[in-house]
Amino acid sequence: MIAAGAIVAGAYVLDGKEDKRVGDVASTPKAAPVRQAAIPASHPALPPSHPPVAVAPPGADARAGRVQVDPARPYTHFRVGNNSVIAIYGDGNVMWLGTSAGIVRFDTVTREFRKYDAHDGPRANGILYLGKLQGKISVGTHGGGLSLFDQDAPKWEHYGIAEGLGDAFVYDVLEASSKDVWIATGSGVNRVRGGALDERANWDLYTVANTGGGLPNDRVYRLAEGKDGSIWLATRGGLANFQNGRWKNWIHAAGLGASYKERSRESTPMSDPSHSPSQHAGQAQGARGGDAKADSNPNHIAALEIGEDGKIWAGSRGGGLARFDGNTWKNYTVAEGLPSNQVSTLNFDRNGRLWVGTKNGLAVFKDEKFEVVTMAHGLLAENVLSVTTTEDGALWVGGFGGVAHIQRPPIN
Repeated sequence: MIAAGAIVAGAYVLDGKEDKRVGDVASTPKAAPVRQAAIPASHPALPPSHPPVAVAPPGADARAGRVQVDPARPYTHFRVGNNSVIAIYGDGNVMWLGTSAGIVRFDTVTREFRKYDAHDGPRANGILYLGKLQGKISVGTHGGGLSLFDQDAPKWEHYGIAEGLGDAFVYDVLEASSKDVWIATGSGVNRVRGGALDERANWDLYTVANTGGGLPNDRVYRLAEGKDGSIWLATRGGLANFQNGRWKNWIHAAGLGASYKERSRESTPMSDPSHSPSQHAGQAQGARGGDAKADSNPNHIAALEIGEDGKIWAGSRGGGLARFDGNTWKNYTVAEGLPSNQVSTLNFDRNGRLWVGTKNGLAVFKDEKFEVVTMAHGLLAENVLSVTTTEDGALWVGGFGGVAHIQRPPIN
């Protein structure tokens, strides 16, 4: 458990009994309790259908340590207690896990972990994004702005509203081929020309108002660079594209997302226990997970990826998965084999296969078909909030309760 503390690898446990699935069992060394930073807000109760989460063993509040993991096992679970893993970033042999209670750095070779939170790292414990920017680990937070970690120094740098950031909620960061840095926030998207983060004059902010509606919504969740160098933006109100100072956008009426009839096949909204309404401190509900109204909106684009062929893939909260070839949209829903029309995350693996995280499990898309990975294959929980693939072909899948490392994905 990283219940505001350490990382634990272990087999899935139900009511104190080991699950019949074959996983990996390990524990952290004992450590003296340390004072922890407060979690931003309490989490709502688990739904009745959610499997129980195992209780932390002694020493699970350690901030650093080492775990025992058997690489021969088909999967390993790393638990984070009553928190969610919203972001995962692989940097060589190191995996960075962003939770609703801080960041965990896990070395897959030495099996050593180290936790960072508001005490000694980012300015907020809720982590929405992890990546790399200008050679530093970049962290988008839930109310604490953007933080960069220089591992060599080591030191942290922070960027907030005073530095030019549109909002203290940072959902994504993109370093474009032009060297411009784009930052997705809850109140528009920042463009830092030339990547000069420390030069306030180089910070621009694009909103619905100052783009004349070119940006369809000020809540921007995801960013991607197209093959032509244009910038794609996933927002709560549709998909946008920026190139050479011009904006275009697409909404459900233009073909983005499934029809109401297709959406109605699945009526239960997706929720993220780490994002209760009270956490948004003045923001509207529904930021990447929240209220039912936002989650049933096909214009609410929560995930975005661009394939090697240049096609745009967008995952919405209620409208399924959509693919854009530059002229027309093709939508995929439960009718085509998607496990849920509520998509939260997308990731292309080294073989060009698209992994789709949904409310009801993880799917991989290949040859115009979906294959579904569920808890029976090693997921810790079927409500998938984050996913990444590594060079060895393994999957790291995050959700409420922790991360599943599936060394050998069950794909035909």
